[in-house]
Amino acid sequence: MQKITKLKNPIYIESFASAGGYEEIRGPLGHLFDITDKTDLFGVKTWERAESEMSRAALNIALKKGSLSNDMIDLIVAGDLQNQCESSYSALFTFGAPCIGLYGACSTATEGLIVLSAMLSSSENYTRGATVTSSHNSAAERQFRTPLEYGAQRYPTAQWTATAAGAFILGKTKTDISITSYMPGRVIDGYSSDASSMGAAMALAAFDSISRFFEEENPDEYDLILTGDLGAVGSEVLKSLLSKNTRHGKKLASLHRDCGLLLYDRDKQDVHAGASGCGCSAAVLASLILPMIKRKELSRIALLSTGALMSPSSISQGESILGVAPLIVIEGVN
Repeated sequence: MQKITKLKNPIYIESFASAGGYEEIRGPLGHLFDITDKTDLFGVKTWERAESEMSRAALNIALKKGSLSNDMIDLIVAGDLQNQCESSYSALFTFGAPCIGLYGACSTATEGLIVLSAMLSSSENYTRGATVTSSHNSAAERQFRTPLEYGAQRYPTAQWTATAAGAFILGKTKTDISITSYMPGRVIDGYSSDASSMGAAMALAAFDSISRFFEEENPDEYDLILTGDLGAVGSEVLKSLLSKNTRHGKKLASLHRDCGLLLYDRDKQDVHAGASGCGCSAAVLASLILPMIKRKELSRIALLSTGALMSPSSISQGESILGVAPLIVIEGVN
């Protein structure tokens, strides 16, 4: 079974932007965000609308940075953590472009890059598109766990859903960053029904994708393997699995970093095991990683946004948390 799809025509990242809230400002990447709001509200009255405003602002900034206008976008691919991708649709309908909604939990950022890259590469109907991903701590807590007003105590293994968004403009015009290949993830049983330890459940999906991908690829040609939001617990599980069960295990483990551990300072911020939420990997990619590629500090990376495929109903019914980890390769262009 073929695992990796090589794009016949490389797709280029023309522009990108990031947005974050209060905890994101306080973290080590706070100064790198394009727009932030310490109130987490972004000028509106509800957390849900605030998430929409984050997405709208991130995409507008990405367009401005690329000297682009709304009518130059042929397609938008977007997703978030709210039911029916309501946040994304509310944010982006005013741009007037056809829109595809993705609901892949925390894997959404990479899924969006894959779907848009594949469509741009294979069709003459699309020249340029945008992909936007967001999450909001307060909105996600209300939907998946308990509203913040309840004051429920979190377990040490729990992660903090990022109030963050990332927007990316992809096109066929050559720039200094390209997307060259991708590999969809398989749905893997995480053998856990504990929503307070999602990182450990998602680690098995990340391990599956990384081990399959590097059966065909040489890890020496990669500078970084970046997972989405495994946090402290999931990252340790993944590194242990890689070290013990793959041919290039120690090398792969040494290349690994996790967006959930890059976004916050766990010694100074009460985020427990680190960050989660589909805005986490999107914002880290846009604020930290892509600028490093532009500066040629990184040459080639493998990005896996890791998703915990659960719902309030599945958790309350004791169902196992499934995981998925789609992978995409991003390279600097000489």
